[in-house]
Amino acid sequence: MSVKPVCVRLLVLIGLLLVTVLAALILRTRVRDGNGAPAGSALKRPVLTDELAPFKARWGAARYSSHDEELFVRDFFADRRDGVFVDIGAGHYRDRSNTYFLEKELGWSGLAVDPLPELADGWRRHRPRTKFFTAFVSDVPDRPAALRVGDNSLFSSAEAGFTESYTGVKKTLQVRTVTLDGLLEAEGLTRIDFLSVDVELHEPQVFAGFDLGRFRPGLVCVESHPQVRQQILDYFAKRGYAVVARYLRADPQNLWFAPLPE
Repeated sequence: MSVKPVCVRLLVLIGLLLVTVLAALILRTRVRDGNGAPAGSALKRPVLTDELAPFKARWGAARYSSHDEELFVRDFFADRRDGVFVDIGAGHYRDRSNTYFLEKELGWSGLAVDPLPELADGWRRHRPRTKFFTAFVSDVPDRPAALRVGDNSLFSSAEAGFTESYTGVKKTLQVRTVTLDGLLEAEGLTRIDFLSVDVELHEPQVFAGFDLGRFRPGLVCVESHPQVRQQILDYFAKRGYAVVARYLRADPQNLWFAPLPE
């Protein structure tokens, strides 16, 4: 056998080895996002370093919220004390919370709602200035709603296919519905400074049961998946609210709204 064919075969083998290593590296990069979460999971989020830089320079790193929501709330209210919040789809009392910093560091108080009953005890013990409700906020009250809870309990939705697109469904809960209007009226709440809504595709139904003009929150944060994004934008535009552009550029996952001057 001549030397030339051997060299050619050796080069081919080296090339195949390099391609295999490169493919493995690409696959590993795609499997995990910048937060260490599986790609395609509910935690995946683009990192917009340049847009976030001014907020981080002024307020530091977010300590409790899922991503950088905490910084935008602090920026809007300039760390004002003793405000009032309403947190729909509140989740854990501290982890990934848009309102924990407000209560812990700035003395805010408010209402929180989440359909998972196992969350109630943490709110009761660690969030003394917040009244927590185990319920499903929707457009009609006192109806049964089926909630598909994901494997890690961090992700749940009334839409089975939506939950399954991120994680396996661990269990289905039957939860009674309330409207946001009905809840606020029952609790005698007339003022909202900050409203946070994160309910995995059910946001349009939440707002259908909410009189925005009556309660007129100063700032609203809404998680907005593509399937419902336009409905959310239309709802606020028709009621005299505008997107806060400086947060829109820095946060591709949520929409932020504030009322237009009257």
